[in-house]
Amino acid sequence: MAEMLSWRFSGDDGEGLESVRISPSATGLRAVGRLIRGIPSGVLTASYRLVVAADGTLSRLSVDVATGDGEKQLTLSRSADGVWLVDDGSGGTRGGFSGACDVDLAFSPVFAALPIRRLRLHREPAEHVLPMVFVNLPDLAVEATEQTYRTVKAAEGDESAVVAFSSGAVEAELTVDADGFVLDGPGIGSRTSLDARR
Repeated sequence: MAEMLSWRFSGDDGEGLESVRISPSATGLRAVGRLIRGIPSGVLTASYRLVVAADGTLSRLSVDVATGDGEKQLTLSRSADGVWLVDDGSGGTRGGFSGACDVDLAFSPVFAALPIRRLRLHREPAEHVLPMVFVNLPDLAVEATEQTYRTVKAAEGDESAVVAFSSGAVEAELTVDADGFVLDGPGIGSRTSLDARR
């Protein structure tokens, strides 16, 4: 059954909001989301669609971003043999990205959850150093990075779990729900509800 999740962020480097519709199925997961974030040059808005295969690997991502300076689009697709196609509208390029099967979209709690869910780090304690395809915002620059995920506290039943994340000098502990989606994470936001006023 599909669900809507939302996060708010407020910090020294700006404020933000993200909301996503997540539709799990027997063949994986689909998500459609939008984030808005304050940046030094003003505000960015980005919408995305992602498809995650049954094994938890990301198979397709499309991102549209807009700022006061203009609009950009990007599509990433991963083949069954692990080759990525990166298309920014001016033609596609192929790359292996060091064997990465996960993508991290800047500022997004949704993408932070993907490797946690794929590796079941919220349920089965472990530590993994992962090659990652990182998509920066707002320029949609794509690069290979390395990120480490480590279970701090596994969930039992409907409890939350804690997973430590690090990439370069950035380190944080992410609190995630029983399904592995972020509840709270320094730098990316806290889960919130957006109730209608009556």
